[in-house]
Amino acid sequence: MDATRQRFLMCRPTYFAVDYAINPWMDPSAPVDTDLAVRQWDRLRQVYRDLGHTVEEITPLPGLPDMVFAANGGTVIDGKAMAVQFRDPQRADEAPAYRAWFEAAGFEMYDPKQVNEGEGDILLAGDHLLAGTGFRTAHAAHAQLQEVFGYPVITMQLVDPRFYHLDTALTVLDERTVAYLPEAFSPGSQAVLRRLFPDAVHATMADAEVLGLNAVSDGRHVVLPAQATGLAAQLRDRGYETIGVDLSELRKAGGGPKCCTLRLRQGKASK
Repeated sequence: MDATRQRFLMCRPTYFAVDYAINPWMDPSAPVDTDLAVRQWDRLRQVYRDLGHTVEEITPLPGLPDMVFAANGGTVIDGKAMAVQFRDPQRADEAPAYRAWFEAAGFEMYDPKQVNEGEGDILLAGDHLLAGTGFRTAHAAHAQLQEVFGYPVITMQLVDPRFYHLDTALTVLDERTVAYLPEAFSPGSQAVLRRLFPDAVHATMADAEVLGLNAVSDGRHVVLPAQATGLAAQLRDRGYETIGVDLSELRKAGGGPKCCTLRLRQGKASK
């Protein structure tokens, strides 16, 4: 298996907190240790650097505790950046901050016409875009994604509110293989996944419940929550190298490694 060097965008959780509840993971009455969240995030960033990936950072803004979840900041493919429109007003001010960063970085910008929460719901898998809907990104947004990026878009209907974004229920391992939790999808979407990825890894509910599928793969190495031990064993059996990271503090807001990580695809990544 070949690892492909990646360019990532991340946001330090300087202002991380759980001040509101917009998904089932969030409990504003539970204590949150922001310093621990920062240390766990620092470890994730260092893992990427140790693997040879480039990590760029956007400046966190006060009053935006979920800005750490950079995957929701946009979708970047072939030098084009689609900005986002959040469903919930608590996150709305993240959108212009990320858009300004993409523009300053020289990406060709496109603005969303519908609610669209970036790579949280939009995953490039080989020659297809898998696009989630059901809780956050509007189904109507999928047509614009196809027009902007020129990839066939496959709609994935999410049905379990715990897995409110596609990247909590499915991870792209390489151009041909994904891992996913079947129960997180509608029967029709499960059938589509079986057709597209007959050799997919099927995660257990136990691993999904620690956000084990919120993982980042470079085609060889898979960075995933340390608590997802069963999924890690399945991946190693398939020949992947797994690296467990503890993001338990960020999980209090429903986030894991992938939530913290936005791929910046200028073009074909180098091997």
